[in-house]
Amino acid sequence: MFLDISLVAYLLYKLLSLIRGTRAVPLINGLFILFLANLAARWFELYTIQFILDNLFIAASVAVPIIFQPELRRALEHLGRGRLLVTNRVTDDLKEEEWRRLIDQIVRATEILGRNKTGALMVIERETGLAEYTDSGIKVDGLVSWELLTNIFIPNTPLHDGAVVIRGNHVAAAACWLPLAEASVLAHDLGTRHRAGVGITEQSDAVTVIVSEETGTISLAQGGKLIRHLDEQSLRVMLTTLLEAHKPVTSRGFWNWGTTS
Repeated sequence: MFLDISLVAYLLYKLLSLIRGTRAVPLINGLFILFLANLAARWFELYTIQFILDNLFIAASVAVPIIFQPELRRALEHLGRGRLLVTNRVTDDLKEEEWRRLIDQIVRATEILGRNKTGALMVIERETGLAEYTDSGIKVDGLVSWELLTNIFIPNTPLHDGAVVIRGNHVAAAACWLPLAEASVLAHDLGTRHRAGVGITEQSDAVTVIVSEETGTISLAQGGKLIRHLDEQSLRVMLTTLLEAHKPVTSRGFWNWGTTS
């Protein structure tokens, strides 16, 4: 009995570790809230709300495998590679000076890339994990620096095509493929790089910095919105505002249980 319970608990812990750092976390939180709402409706005998929620759960039984298709695929891939029992890399809790340095390095790299008209797409991960997108690229796990970022985007090099994903103060991966925004959302003169930069912010809370290859124009996308024609100072202010608002807190939430700084 003890062995059975221990194995189930261990596998459950590994499952939570696997989905931590993906878009599955807020979706599961939403399902959990609906479950609590259903219990409350039963307790207070709110039959109409209970009927609606019961039917939502029936629909969810069909929708969940579709919604969690990327996570299910990753789990099977990890199992096939023998990596299911390996703990994922944890996200970083950065100190004040590390946040300032991170922003300084991104802004300096962006200014150099824009001046040289070198196309670039940098995705800064916040609360919503982007593990499924880093898996599509090439792992880097290097400390963010303007030298590293500018070298990654040098044309005709192995890593320049695609996006860089920044997690904490590290470049998690390069040459990552991102979902594209709808064509109607953006101006017709914007290409795939800008569509990808906006697209990832529609599906997560990430912030993206985009440098146009044609004009060297610097843009920032967040929440499905694109702000163009930024200079060095305005980019710094916007990144500081957005990243300061999403600093990791010192207390550990349920989904961060078991991680270390």
